[in-house]
Amino acid sequence: MTRKVRVMVVDDSAFMRKVIGDMLASDQRFDVVARVRDGEEALQKLSEADPDVITMDVEMPRKNGLEALKEIMERRPTPVVMVSSLTKEGAEVTLQALSLGAVDFVTKPSGTISLDMHKVEEELRQKVWVASTVDRSRLKPGAVPRRKPVEAPKTSGAGLPGASQRRKLQRVDLVLIASSTGGPRALQEVIPNLRGDFPCPILVVQHMPKGFTASFAQRLDDVSPLKVVEGYDGLKPQKGMAIIAPGGYHMVVERSGPDLVCRLSDAPPVRSVKPAADMLFMSVADVVGGSVVAAVLTGMGRDGADGALALHSKGGVILAESPDTCVVYGMPRAVVEAGIAEEVVSLYDMPEALHRWAACP
Repeated sequence: MTRKVRVMVVDDSAFMRKVIGDMLASDQRFDVVARVRDGEEALQKLSEADPDVITMDVEMPRKNGLEALKEIMERRPTPVVMVSSLTKEGAEVTLQALSLGAVDFVTKPSGTISLDMHKVEEELRQKVWVASTVDRSRLKPGAVPRRKPVEAPKTSGAGLPGASQRRKLQRVDLVLIASSTGGPRALQEVIPNLRGDFPCPILVVQHMPKGFTASFAQRLDDVSPLKVVEGYDGLKPQKGMAIIAPGGYHMVVERSGPDLVCRLSDAPPVRSVKPAADMLFMSVADVVGGSVVAAVLTGMGRDGADGALALHSKGGVILAESPDTCVVYGMPRAVVEAGIAEEVVSLYDMPEALHRWAACP
């Protein structure tokens, strides 16, 4: 490492500035270069502090987190990790922040002034570290130009350019989507651009905690021709419906007679995430087999890769988001490097690709 990651901490509470700043400063990867009390002061010190990452409180006097975020993305796009309260209002504001360019968020465990921030200490450090790896050119909404699908790099087996012209599925029973860091913005680009008569159900795993997925599903439902809902135990997937796995639970599928049924599992996290795409993908491989299209979008790590391999082994089609549009090219990279990506597709062309693959003869 040539230098430490420079971090600016923004929070109107002196106590929270100290706690968050000290948590990061105690990690040798980070250098806390500024601790400021609100968005106005953050903007004033932006050039001088020259942060690589900003942690941003939501509710602050003078200029709140959303207002500051908008100006930061206009003036000097910088990776921002929102630090928000775990409330319905906090969830809605946080989702708005993600759509405006925030990379990720961490929830304060017990409100505006949390004496138990140690509960999210490792999560905070990890998300700030991931944010430091993000290409700043991808942050500002609309910064990534729309383009045709990027050809997949040559791999062993599947994933070769033109593979989609050589293979057809006889039937598609489900479409699956997995995403993590950068996923809320990506899903807001994909889901609303799918037609309301989409020929099969869509099941989505986005890494989010409890309390956020309900607001996220409602936000997508408001702008989508599809019916978008948060998953619950016993829900039967339907054509024209997108189901978001609820935060804090794994979502899997089972057969109930001729129908598929969503089930929720309180099993431990897989690769530190819950819900995990691998859990959903593997259950679908067991229950549905290969009549599936799975898209792996932006995200850190390799959640979804093992499940995608199981689906691919049954004959399912795997799509990976192009590195040109990913906020973090981790999860899609794992799929491509495994040699199982049928296509590597720009985010903006993913709706068309999903329609094309789901429109079976």
